[in-house]
Amino acid sequence: MFSCFVSTFTVKIYTDMSASEVTTPQVSKLAEHIIGSEIIKLAGEVNEKIKQGEKIYNLTIGDFNSKVFPIPAELKQAIVAAYEDDQTNYPAADGMLELRQSVSNLLRERGDLNYGVDEIVITGGARPAIYTIFKAVVDPGDAVIFPIPSWNNNHYTYLNDARPIMIETRPENNFMPTAAEIAPFIPEANLLALCSPLNPTGTVFSKKDLEEICDLVLAENKVREATGRKPLYVMYDQIYWPLTHGSIEHFNPVSLRPEMRAYTLFVDGISKSLAATGVRVGWTMGPKFLINKIKSILTHVGAWAPKAEQMATAAYLSNLTQYDAFLENIKGEINARLQGFYAGFQALKEEGFRVNAIAPEAAIYLTVQFQLHGQKTADGKVLETTQDITKYILDEAKVAIVPFYAFGSSTDSSWYRLSVGTCRLEDVEGVIKGLRGALSRLK
Repeated sequence: MFSCFVSTFTVKIYTDMSASEVTTPQVSKLAEHIIGSEIIKLAGEVNEKIKQGEKIYNLTIGDFNSKVFPIPAELKQAIVAAYEDDQTNYPAADGMLELRQSVSNLLRERGDLNYGVDEIVITGGARPAIYTIFKAVVDPGDAVIFPIPSWNNNHYTYLNDARPIMIETRPENNFMPTAAEIAPFIPEANLLALCSPLNPTGTVFSKKDLEEICDLVLAENKVREATGRKPLYVMYDQIYWPLTHGSIEHFNPVSLRPEMRAYTLFVDGISKSLAATGVRVGWTMGPKFLINKIKSILTHVGAWAPKAEQMATAAYLSNLTQYDAFLENIKGEINARLQGFYAGFQALKEEGFRVNAIAPEAAIYLTVQFQLHGQKTADGKVLETTQDITKYILDEAKVAIVPFYAFGSSTDSSWYRLSVGTCRLEDVEGVIKGLRGALSRLK
């Protein structure tokens, strides 16, 4: 079964505005209709409580506490050395050759992918890579397929004046999309945006499910080649791929189906694997002619990674032994937190509370559920909406997490993203204790 949700973008018209204020645009249509981030809105509420002196367990942001998860010491030293060497002018438009060589080697040795330096473009983190991929293959009015929940695909689709086809995924499949759900929309789409490991769920594609999706894309593109239509491209966001846990394995379209190389554009970088979200070094790789177009777009946008950070990252990635050692350590720390929270939620569930969690697979996220709609607080207030539940958990348990509707899911979804990148291991016990107390007070 599948469901398709086509988003609409609305403008709030306030009743106290004059007719001229309502009808006379002050900004572009794009700016007028842009939707703000629900995560940022929630973060504002959390920060306000913290300013008032409340202790809040903030598990909302997909980032790292740099005091708990610092970047590799060798990378930090290399960045300082690059600035001391005055590496402060413009970088090459497609990224410094030294870094593209290191990335090419990393992909070959650890990622089962073979891309040359002329098939890689360095970007200022993953966001410019996503933006330029959209710009390179999506025309106004084109259809973009993506699963929900997922991170920001709805906004990038809007920024390109494209038509979203959103597939609401199911907990039974760990919120990963399947070929059966995607298939009905393949003929009308121009881009299929996929992510594994997935933000916000921390779950991954199985080999079988990704192979079936690839086969759909290849079959569709055979038809399009015969009729002269623009191909269906796949944007494959694998920014979290080094952060798999336990026996979980990461798969990518090109390794599973080499023919997918002609249709796949990757999103990748060091932001998550090296806890380097603020260092802003990412990259995209794909067919050379498309990579050249992306490079041209970037020359006008200028969303390059700073030269010093590029040179430092090149030096760091040239030694994969130290890279492997850092990954082993950070994965152990992240997994300890994820497993701790998962065990805590399972304990709460066994105690009879209406909560659940999906076993962690990758990234820094745990998918959790609060089935609290209709329950009453101690003062008799009914938790009617997901917003009510989110606020109750924040106010009473002092725990801040992000509801899946912030990632495009239905507003009545009872599922949430819990992020562990900013918490200490000892915080796990406090979070579960706070939740137990808050849940116990519900009727």
